Amino acid sequence: MLAAFESSLSQVASYIEVGGYVMPALAAASLLLWFGIGYRLSALRRPGKRGVGQLIEAHAGGMVSARPRGLVERAAADGVAIWRKRPRHLRRRLDAAFADAETDLKKYSRVIKALVIAAPLLGLLGTVNGMVETFDALADQRIISQSGSIAAGISKALFATQLGLAVAIPGLFVNGALERRARDTRRELEQIKNILCARAAPAPEQS
Repeated sequence: MLAAFESSLSQVASYIEVGGYVMPALAAASLLLWFGIGYRLSALRRPGKRGVGQLIEAHAGGMVSARPRGLVERAAADGVAIWRKRPRHLRRRLDAAFADAETDLKKYSRVIKALVIAAPLLGLLGTVNGMVETFDALADQRIISQSGSIAAGISKALFATQLGLAVAIPGLFVNGALERRARDTRRELEQIKNILCARAAPAPEQS
């Protein structure tokens, strides 16, 4: 176990050496990016296939014994609990109750977008650094060797570019899917408010 850990550390160190000084920043950006994506995936998960109307009916009829799972189901449960109290300004109460849920929808979104933009730029910075080393080696007319040479400079340039793109491209596609899921969830929260407000509205008088 210890040998495997030491081997992994050695491999990471070799990657950092090959990629140059931008590698720690790219590694940190990758970790933070996937932490943010993981948080959003957890916040936006939607257990079950019941629609908003079915969730409200289930909670209003007391047919749900388990703890609500997922942001939408929790919002439905909270909304029904508020609706049962027949508050005077139901819409305002629902807006206030759903404020935390709507904040969760946006949490880490800007961080993810910033990291998706920054990762290729960091890779480009590593590319420039590698090319500078390459031209220095050409100017000094040094013999091509494993490090401090033309081969090492080109390797650093290509590796940094590759890693920057490898961090950014998956993050771009996954975040696009998360943004679509967030829009759908926001729409479902509005539907919950509309349905509960319609239920609370007084029935029209019959002539």
